[in-house]
Amino acid sequence: MAGRADSTVLAGARVVLPTGTVEDGRVIVEGTRIAGSTPEGARTVDLSGHWLVPGFVDVHNHGGGGASFATGTAEDVLTGVRTHRRHGTTTVVASTVTGEMDFLARQAGLLSELVEQGELAGIHFEGPFISPCRKGAHSEGLLRDPDPAEVRKLLDAARGTAKMVTLATELPGGIESVRLLAEHGVIAAVGHTDATYEQTVEAIEAGATVATHLFNAMPPLGHRAPGPIAALLEDERVTVELINDGTHLHPAALELAYHHAGADRVALITDAMDAAGADDGFYELGPLAVEVKDGVARLVEGGSIAGSTLTLDTAFRRAVTVDRIPVEDVVRSISANPARLLGLYDRVGSLEPGKDADLVVLDADFALKGVMRRGAWIVGPHLD
Repeated sequence: MAGRADSTVLAGARVVLPTGTVEDGRVIVEGTRIAGSTPEGARTVDLSGHWLVPGFVDVHNHGGGGASFATGTAEDVLTGVRTHRRHGTTTVVASTVTGEMDFLARQAGLLSELVEQGELAGIHFEGPFISPCRKGAHSEGLLRDPDPAEVRKLLDAARGTAKMVTLATELPGGIESVRLLAEHGVIAAVGHTDATYEQTVEAIEAGATVATHLFNAMPPLGHRAPGPIAALLEDERVTVELINDGTHLHPAALELAYHHAGADRVALITDAMDAAGADDGFYELGPLAVEVKDGVARLVEGGSIAGSTLTLDTAFRRAVTVDRIPVEDVVRSISANPARLLGLYDRVGSLEPGKDADLVVLDADFALKGVMRRGAWIVGPHLD
């Protein structure tokens, strides 16, 4: 059943809409869009016993299928994009990793062409403007302070396609860089940071609106020195990224974030590296060697967690079945919220007439059974 579904009625599923779940609902697809009425000659696909949810939106993703967004060719990037699409991510932002400034600028040029072609939703620069104290899987020798002139160099190289820059805002030039990003309509994200609570509040007041993989690569929450976590969780202007793979976060930390921030301020991400959707083995994350064993990626030298091998269908299923988060809240976190964050909610992120026909079919146990992007089936639907 692969290929374009020019006029199709997807009927009988539990359809998750912005207003809630509709039992025995239906979604009408005409061409590349969701339609408000049934066109003549439309065929019906019976999705009884399944869930129908919007396509997933990933704002933090470094690659997959053995290919890297950070260092790969255009064809490598497309390999990674297609890998994640098969797992339900119909909208993906390509994330870089720390590298030489000239290399990052060249890679931004390559990625920007794929944004212009509609394959990517934008570019996220993670590094080099991060703290050596919280560098994670970034090369310390290539880190630098967030000089606004250098931040501007990357924005220029991205030719208007930069969506987000992760910064350790406590470093020299950090607050000025946040203001620069806000002025250019680019998300300033606090991450890989050693900031205090007070410094983080200052960054939010300057215009920072995202917490890059909250809890990871930042000081832990303390009762006397609450650090960035408390500041990021408490401010309603901030969206918090969470990596729900069972490795990066204890379930209690995930529950804390949902309870304190609320489902409308959570964005589930993968932070995926090359090995997402691929086998265990040896990989590279930027200039650093990574070993993936039992699906967990760690630096060969030092053993730090090096991104994830997560795909968003797994994050969705885990959120519902392990973490017991309501399906409607998971849909907000994995589709609607990241779409709003990117300024794309008029096109993607929910199942509403006029939007792109991007959707995911899940069975009763939340296993992926079908993926449609812009009206074309990428996977299935495989119906039992």
